[in-house]
Amino acid sequence: MELKEIESAIEGILFAAGEPVGVERLCLALDIDRSTADAVCQRLADYYSYERRGIRLLRLDSSYQLCSAPEFAHNIRRAFESRRPAKLSQPALEVLAIIAYYQPATRAYVDQIRGVDSSYTVSLLLERELIEECGRLAVPGRPIQYRTTQNFLRSFGLSSLEELPELPNAAPEDGQLTLEMQAAVARLQAEQAGAEVTEDEIEQAAREIAEAEGGSQS
Repeated sequence: MELKEIESAIEGILFAAGEPVGVERLCLALDIDRSTADAVCQRLADYYSYERRGIRLLRLDSSYQLCSAPEFAHNIRRAFESRRPAKLSQPALEVLAIIAYYQPATRAYVDQIRGVDSSYTVSLLLERELIEECGRLAVPGRPIQYRTTQNFLRSFGLSSLEELPELPNAAPEDGQLTLEMQAAVARLQAEQAGAEVTEDEIEQAAREIAEAEGGSQS
């Protein structure tokens, strides 16, 4: 293949992949050596950058990936705002926070912590693919257990559940959400809105949620 053909082929492969592609895979697909693949990718990267194109070619260790240019992030974000799913309600965030921290959790356990029936909200979260069934508890009645999904991690910008903030002293008390769990709900609200908030703001939001719990849970 001629150099121009190799460039076009690599560009097409990286565009179609939508994720990092190992240089060995490029070499195998195009029957070229490693040095040629690296040189062509560097040439493409330089071209996109010099011409201020809307895409960039990044090298990630021994892989390459096409991504959008960071200087156009605001425009790209605005273009896709209408595609964002509807924000979750307060009850939905509460149920999601409880399942995230106590998974696998049954609906009865969620109801115990919230003090209200959560069947509709659990169904909504299942429909949104933020939680999923993960077996049944070995007790009479065999209630379904739930856990969060990969879609939950993507939606809230988490790489793994280990990135959830630590939740001390969060056992259910008197059928009400603890202040710590309310803080977790506040954090999920902030993540959902894409906002940056301080711990003081989170604590204040948690207290406001807790004060409202007495008369408006549903």
